[in-house]
Amino acid sequence: MPATAGTVGELLREAAAELEAAGVVCAHGTANWRDEAAAIVYHALGLDHAEVAAYARVLTADERQRCAALLARRIAERQPAPYLLGEAWFAGLPFHVDSRVLVPRSPVAELIAARFEPWVPPRARARILEIGTGSGCIAVACALAWPDARIVATDISADALAVARRNVVRHGVEDRVQLIRTDLYAGLAGSFDLIVTNPPYVPEGDLEDMPPEFAWEPRAALVGGADGLVLVRRIVGEARAHLAAGGWLAVEVGGGAAALEQAFPRVPFIWPEFEQGGDGIALVAAGDLPGDN
Repeated sequence: MPATAGTVGELLREAAAELEAAGVVCAHGTANWRDEAAAIVYHALGLDHAEVAAYARVLTADERQRCAALLARRIAERQPAPYLLGEAWFAGLPFHVDSRVLVPRSPVAELIAARFEPWVPPRARARILEIGTGSGCIAVACALAWPDARIVATDISADALAVARRNVVRHGVEDRVQLIRTDLYAGLAGSFDLIVTNPPYVPEGDLEDMPPEFAWEPRAALVGGADGLVLVRRIVGEARAHLAAGGWLAVEVGGGAAALEQAFPRVPFIWPEFEQGGDGIALVAAGDLPGDN
């Protein structure tokens, strides 16, 4: 491992080369080996990515060894870097993560930053529901994007809600984000202006072909049944009853766009394009969802 590099910049070059040679897959918040190396090294050294001068910083022997140990584990264990570091970034915000929850990486962050405009009209004191909150990153990001909104965030996993609670407190939004343990919509009262969800959508047969990094994540948060849409069909099919007039549903299905449209051929899903990469998020207005008019 790169334990002889003199500066941070040299270490990044060496580390990226070793990650590439080892066949490490960058799919949990980074897009390439250089970014992966930077995430590990800058976190280990407590550096700010915006600090240009840090690139030329001369490393101590202890710092080199500390970074080398983390990089060695990343290669040997194939554990996603956010789990090794205990932290992931989403929507420009840091979140605690561990193997009880998925690593945040949804392109919905871009929609949240824009407050879902132009589709979702501005609404004072909006009520937002997130189904399957996991780490709580989407719920927290929504709370910060809509300072006057009230967010209900649900998950069926008590372990996931423990992580979410830690992040809700970390970002000081516990007065506006309510965490509830439930199955999808069960027991929820009232209607919502926006429902956001990144449910399990990986077809069961696809999991065994995925890189080993994904085996660290909770299976229940990844796999959505034989076709990936077991929970998605329920979410879409029942959403209208929980949306206010003029409300919207945003559901992530990854590569399952065609399957979703086939499952609901009369629903005019909107598929936003993302400047920062990613796809597979369907938007649909309450009035276009299945259910009584």
